Amino acid sequence: MPSTILKFSGTLSKTDPISVPVFIVGQENHVTNLSYSEIKCKLEPRVNEQTYRSAISLLNPCPTDTCPLFLNTATVACFSNNRSRHNSSAQPHMLTKLINSNSAGYDECIVIVCTREDMFASGCAAARAFYDFCCKTKVYVGKLKAQKKSIVTVTIEFLIIPNANDPDYKVSKEEIETMERIANSVRMAARIVDTPCNYMNVDHFLDEIKQVGADLNIIPVIIRGEELKKKGLGGIYGVGKASTVEPALAVLSFTPSGATETIAWVGKGIVYDTGGLSIKGKTSMPGMKRDCGGAAAILGAFHAIVKTGFKQNLHAIFCLAENSVGPDSTRPDDIHTLYSGKTVEINNTDAEGRLVLSDGVVYASRDLNAKIILDMATLTGAQSISTGKYHAAVMSNSAQWEKKVVSAGLVSGDLTFPIVYCPELHFCEFSSSVADMKNSVADRSNATSSCAGLFIAAHLGFDSPHKWMHVDIAGPSHYGERATGYGVALLIALFAHESTNPLLDTVAKLTKLP
Repeated sequence: MPSTILKFSGTLSKTDPISVPVFIVGQENHVTNLSYSEIKCKLEPRVNEQTYRSAISLLNPCPTDTCPLFLNTATVACFSNNRSRHNSSAQPHMLTKLINSNSAGYDECIVIVCTREDMFASGCAAARAFYDFCCKTKVYVGKLKAQKKSIVTVTIEFLIIPNANDPDYKVSKEEIETMERIANSVRMAARIVDTPCNYMNVDHFLDEIKQVGADLNIIPVIIRGEELKKKGLGGIYGVGKASTVEPALAVLSFTPSGATETIAWVGKGIVYDTGGLSIKGKTSMPGMKRDCGGAAAILGAFHAIVKTGFKQNLHAIFCLAENSVGPDSTRPDDIHTLYSGKTVEINNTDAEGRLVLSDGVVYASRDLNAKIILDMATLTGAQSISTGKYHAAVMSNSAQWEKKVVSAGLVSGDLTFPIVYCPELHFCEFSSSVADMKNSVADRSNATSSCAGLFIAAHLGFDSPHKWMHVDIAGPSHYGERATGYGVALLIALFAHESTNPLLDTVAKLTKLP
């Protein structure tokens, strides 16, 4: 299958729909208020002003609508202006859906009509429409023959609606380069999540980390196998010890001169989750290649944001393991000692993500001296029950950081919504008579996503002075059978204020709380 290269531009180039198909898309009020003169360089000589105006007048999004302008090579589409307060003004999910369903499949141009404020979320939404991983072959009569790989170039051009405060604003070259870099990071995260474990085991994931490190001139710290056990990282070791490929904790550290803060991102990287001896059923196990979504998002975001001139110390911690079944599998009733020194009675080997993340956040605090710690994970199936398939669940020991994550979600298009943080009422669910805690709750109808997050927080300590955020992305990490690259845009928007980049400066102003 062809691979796709995304290119971005802040101006419209002159193209003929016959040779370069064009898809024009934006909010209804933005698209319908466009004059033909603003868009004719993409349509002439195939579409005249009368045809264009007639098509625009027919658009009636509920919530989306599409109208062909010339054969199947020139199309205009829009989505509704209406949105709730829990949705991004860019309406990224509608935008991704429209681009996905109207893409030509070969060299083409997509014109996104939006405000400057929505450019970041719109660019990330466009990136999610183009997938990197595919093992399909071309079908011939009687046999399968591998199709020669070809390159498709998709050019995404922004047509920015003038702002009353800045009517002469032009998208700079640096902003476009940043948007392109972030879009590629979104696609990289999605590619890793889409890739099955026989192509993306712990060894392969470490290769991805090393490649990012090489590009940033950072040598990763890697702790693997028996060394994990010796160092006391019993959570990661216990989850991954049954696999033929050893588990690992890997760290990429960016430490610029003049930094005043130390931030750590901790990602769950379960490259496959069978459930262990508490094995998943035949219908719930397919798709568990996606259990590394948190680690993939952190890798993509780290790569992009370091390239933008990040000002603070930033550590990306990857908790990597395959939760397998074998003679060395952790058994229910086993007791593991985690990096915090706390003992955990295992009553469900399918509640493994919290074990690896607990080691990760304590490593961030103890070994890296991070004061701001965020963990991201496809942690609980209950998350999509709590906050749905589009909004990740966020909880924090800081009300201010909780609000920041929600605000960053609205600006980036990676939507989030808070869940309950109340350890005095919920942590008792992990009570054990023989260890400091169990790893799974007693009552599965009592705020299970919140409880899973509290398990991680307990290893930092509920009285910890550190600012801690937990983002459960189980639902939004994929749409149907495809990964979304969720989390990359969210992390970049959340910490955009620590960058010197002009695009992220705009994002930071939008996410700033009153």
